[in-house]
Amino acid sequence: MNKRNFALAIVALLIGIFLANFFQDQQEKKAREEAAQLANESMDLSNAAQGLAKGDRAPDFELTTLDGKAVKLSDYQGKKVILNFWATWCPPCKAEMPHMQSYYEENAEKENVEILAVNLTSMDDGEKAVQEFIDGYELTFPIPMDEKGEIGDEYRAFTIPTTYMINTKGIIQHKIVGPMNEDMMGKMVEGME
Repeated sequence: MNKRNFALAIVALLIGIFLANFFQDQQEKKAREEAAQLANESMDLSNAAQGLAKGDRAPDFELTTLDGKAVKLSDYQGKKVILNFWATWCPPCKAEMPHMQSYYEENAEKENVEILAVNLTSMDDGEKAVQEFIDGYELTFPIPMDEKGEIGDEYRAFTIPTTYMINTKGIIQHKIVGPMNEDMMGKMVEGME
């Protein structure tokens, strides 16, 4: 009788383990399916009005350059925009500026590209330092001044340089944190409409 009870207990235990594993597998499968569905929904950004992820409409802004010209991002719709955030004291920014200027001189017109290099003025050493930087690097693309730091914050330019590649429809295609060179810019712009 003891052997029989023991055997039944073992069988019951095995059935219990099997059922527990079966239900756990079903729950994990359901959780994976739900996670995949959420991931797919979050990747479908076609209805997003604006944001900072690939496929989002770049938030519009209006800033002023050192010489008092108003620069509005939406005015450049129809062009590919390289939207760069930088400061004069930033070594990687200094490293990429000659590449940006060279790319701008050689490719901007034929590739339908505009570079907007937003100076994070609220974090920088003043307008004089910015003007000396512009003159020293002989920069000819627009340099809007983010005097309050609001645009840099909105675009999450916490590590600089930070650059957004925006297509002709105002949609973000890439975000680059760190310095770029001419070749990188060319390859990214080439893949944009």
